[in-house]
Amino acid sequence: MSGFIIITLIILVFIVIYQIGKASEYAAVIRGEEKVKASTNRTIAILLLAMFVLSIWGIWMCNDLFKGKLLPVAACATGVNYDMMFNMTTLVTGIVFFLTQAVLFWFAFRYRSTGDKRTTFFFPHNNKLEIIWTTIPAIAMAILVAIGLRNWFDVTSPAPPEATVVEVVGKQFNWLIRYPGKDKELGKRDFRKINDANNILGLDWSDPHNMDDIIAQNGELHVVVNKPVKLLIGSRDVIHDVGLPHFRMKMDAVPGITTTLWFTPTITTDSMKLITHNPDFVYEISCDQVCGKGHYSMRGTVIVQTQAEYDKWMAAQQTYYSQNAPGAAPTTPAAAPTDAPKKDSVKAVTMK
Repeated sequence: MSGFIIITLIILVFIVIYQIGKASEYAAVIRGEEKVKASTNRTIAILLLAMFVLSIWGIWMCNDLFKGKLLPVAACATGVNYDMMFNMTTLVTGIVFFLTQAVLFWFAFRYRSTGDKRTTFFFPHNNKLEIIWTTIPAIAMAILVAIGLRNWFDVTSPAPPEATVVEVVGKQFNWLIRYPGKDKELGKRDFRKINDANNILGLDWSDPHNMDDIIAQNGELHVVVNKPVKLLIGSRDVIHDVGLPHFRMKMDAVPGITTTLWFTPTITTDSMKLITHNPDFVYEISCDQVCGKGHYSMRGTVIVQTQAEYDKWMAAQQTYYSQNAPGAAPTTPAAAPTDAPKKDSVKAVTMK
């Protein structure tokens, strides 16, 4: 019944609009078509100016309403640079948008048809004008692109030698986080050994470096504040994307390919709770690539801790080997010296 009422109302609205149009035509005949046309054009031109003013006011109010509320301050140094780049791009494009739209709406008002005869000025070409409006945007775009490339190279450049290496693997529909143990080295993985029951990453147990590796299946990435961390990113099935919005970063997780990025967190989770006045605040790992019907639920968390808190958490973790072979006596390799270089590349066996 409600659907019939809605359809009836829509039909009535169209009838009313049609009748208003017919009445306007009759009024034009009675009052003189040119006079009505000039009056209509003036009304439309004024409405266009009003729409421009209201639109700019609305943009300003939306910016004022949501500024600083969608995301808190960037939680790493490279994130601060990205925020600066975003603000600069918004400022430049905003100025250009305002000027071009102001001229567009002013021309629509100023040069509306009034019925008066006006002489049209024909302006076919001007080399100086062409050079100006080509060169200035090109230079502005080149500067913005250069800033973007600099920030991109920062996060994809080689990580500092002291960086903690962590592997992040996407799997429909959760994140698997692997940490090296005391030997500071991740062991080999073989996709042919993947087994959801007791070997979710296909760790090669013949490699002793796998014996002390830790896998967090709850999607928790623990990192130390003010200490660089390098992420080795991959996927077990389809293309995913490691999204770190609070750190202003993202990187594709591609099957068969290891991608990397690194950052240095500067604000602990507890400190960010105070900054945001939100006791339930968590840093999020989102999947920023549609990866299937459960994509919406593919979320993890980043926990930024002090070194003491991180060490305490690591000491409480069981190795993945001991969890899946409780009766075995693993030959855990000796801890690597503190000054020994860490091997941060994930070794994987591939089919030949």
